[in-house]
Amino acid sequence: MKRVVVTGTGALTPLGNTSNDFWNALLKGVSGAAPITYFDTTKFKTKFACELKDFNALNFIEKSEARRYDPFTQYALIAVEEARINAAIDFEQLNRNRIGVIWGSGNGGINTFQQQVTEFALGDGTPRFSPFFIPKMIADIASGVISIRYGLRGVNFTTMSACATSNTAIIDAMNYIRWNKADMIITGGSEAPINESSVGGFNAAKALSTRNDSPATASRPFDTDRDGFVMGEGAGALILESLDHALQRNAPILAEIVGGGMAADAYHLTNTHPEGEGAYLGMLAALEDAGLQPSDIDYLNAHATSTSVGDASELIASKRVFGENSKLHISATKSMTGHLLGAAGAVESIASVKAVQENKIPPTINVQNPDPAFKDIFDLTLGKAVEKEVNYAMNNTFGFGGHIATTIFKKYAP
Repeated sequence: MKRVVVTGTGALTPLGNTSNDFWNALLKGVSGAAPITYFDTTKFKTKFACELKDFNALNFIEKSEARRYDPFTQYALIAVEEARINAAIDFEQLNRNRIGVIWGSGNGGINTFQQQVTEFALGDGTPRFSPFFIPKMIADIASGVISIRYGLRGVNFTTMSACATSNTAIIDAMNYIRWNKADMIITGGSEAPINESSVGGFNAAKALSTRNDSPATASRPFDTDRDGFVMGEGAGALILESLDHALQRNAPILAEIVGGGMAADAYHLTNTHPEGEGAYLGMLAALEDAGLQPSDIDYLNAHATSTSVGDASELIASKRVFGENSKLHISATKSMTGHLLGAAGAVESIASVKAVQENKIPPTINVQNPDPAFKDIFDLTLGKAVEKEVNYAMNNTFGFGGHIATTIFKKYAP
């Protein structure tokens, strides 16, 4: 099978609107959480989230085009263009029949859906839906729009596995290139979920933190006082291509992706398995796929959303996989970005690639009382970034329905 490398990244996040800004904010331990500005939260249990900052889609996309896209598609286009530039790609010089798009979104155009249905419900019963309603709403439209923008005629589809979505997309992209079905694939995920229906729905499921008096410290993975996740939004894009294709065009090689594992908890609609059964199987599958031993992993970017059961189950699974791996550092970057749902895996994969590139591990912030069951077993990288040699980084993502997807990135060596 062909070796697969990462040659470009693009990020649009609550911490910064480029990959480098995002990464630098992670290393500084910046929180992206603040009171919600998108709607009136007076009657909502949760009144804060991790929104994009200083962002205007019209700085990137023409108004006439932007009106055809839900924000989740706008976010995708913006992140992908940054990744294209960073990967030094001129599609005119490449075989676009061999370049694909595998994108992910857990919710698709939920803003558009809410807006259109609300307008209908408040009207006189006459259907006055926009002709763009369906293409703005459907979750697969972002991958289609990306391919249309650049004229890419290779494999094209969208994955959906809740919060494991974009890691699933990345694994699929890696495999299509491995199998010589494509030379290059644009992959990642985008999400724009901060609206009344999403916040209200997750509140009803008791999944969100309600620490309204201190949004910046609300996302506290591994802390005994964690009370739920903080919703985030944005996009992460990665350019994957075969090593020989990257070398042929003299592309910048950021890291190699060497493994992916998927599994299922087969346990509950929304809760993770209390013993982390799916997480355990997913991590083992990724290690087997990469031909690695647990002791090879230097850094684990944990799914760690800041929920009581979820964080504990992931650490239980990690203990089963890694044992007393003294060199392993774990961190939860959702303590800073919030939970980007279907885009989480892509954004956290970028953090993993950066860790491998720069030999730096971003911190887990806001942990005042580490869970006593795990604080003496793992180095959770609390409070401050750590400099250390990172040859292999693993990225975990888990989704409602029990979906598990784990990726492994390696420091590139010819």
